[in-house]
Amino acid sequence: MIDEPAARLLKFFQYAHLPDHLQKISAEFKDLAEWSVENVQPGAERTVGLRKLLEAKDCMVRAQLP
Repeated sequence: MIDEPAARLLKFFQYAHLPDHLQKISAEFKDLAEWSVENVQPGAERTVGLRKLLEAKDCMVRAQLP
């Protein structure tokens, strides 16, 4: 079972609403986020890591916008 902080953050890695060219970028970050939840011990550091990964994903997606 996924802990509450991870579940709240994972929902922000969804990308079906994005155009195809942005989905490709976002999908990589979602995969890494899911891997992290499955393989890294729950706790404050994992939560911070997921939050920073989300920030990085947002930056990379915005970098592709005109």
